[in-house]
Amino acid sequence: MDIMKMFSLEGKVALVTGAAYGIGFAIAEGLASAGAKIVFNCRSTQHLEQAMADYREKGIDATGYICDITKEDEVLKMVESIRSDFGPVNILVNNAGIIKRIPMLDMSAEDFRQVIDIDLTAAFIVSKAVLPDMVKARSGKIINICSMMSELGRETVSAYAAAKGGLKMLTKNIASEYGSYNIQCNGIGPGYIATPQTAPLREMQSDGSRHPFDSFILAKTPAERWGTPEDLMGAAVYLASPASDFVNGHILYVDGGILAYIGKQP
Repeated sequence: MDIMKMFSLEGKVALVTGAAYGIGFAIAEGLASAGAKIVFNCRSTQHLEQAMADYREKGIDATGYICDITKEDEVLKMVESIRSDFGPVNILVNNAGIIKRIPMLDMSAEDFRQVIDIDLTAAFIVSKAVLPDMVKARSGKIINICSMMSELGRETVSAYAAAKGGLKMLTKNIASEYGSYNIQCNGIGPGYIATPQTAPLREMQSDGSRHPFDSFILAKTPAERWGTPEDLMGAAVYLASPASDFVNGHILYVDGGILAYIGKQP
């Protein structure tokens, strides 16, 4: 057996939600480098045009669609358009998400519901939309971008942790329900990744010192660095490829070892 062919995504259509920038963009780039045709969603024309320009600059053949993935009718319309344009979705990466760092007692129910809706409910909606074609083909890969917060709690992220914990269990349940159709659903749990979303936690202080949270993460991570979006490419290609055909319901943590480490002694 040619081991490299086991990681090939040639001829596959990969839908990566929220892939206009950051982690989603890097995952899409990794899947494209393995041969996949990339499709993605944006909520506005402005973001879509910028993302398309960024993909073109990287030499990636990607196509974007305007779609709010929290709305089932829009998702069904997008999936039908993808099917018509390129064929059914073979690989789904549920990446889109938001975080609101608000202490629980200060967080409104509306804010809590918005995080759950985007980070968890949307993954259910998009998975439900692509699964019929995967069942028909008796083949498919779903990758949910979970988080260390599906295992750990921390101050100010009650909604995010609840959503990512739910996404972890949705991953296991999709694997349980559809594994007999040769559909694999797994998750990637990124550690602390240097993206625009986490930039405020890495800003240098006015006195030239590191942000206290930045210092905390470096001390808690055996790799002694933040991850990069590119660190997630290999995991995504593996879970999207035939190399992982007997891996199902698993969460692969790409965290520099932070979940395995109690931290440095003071």
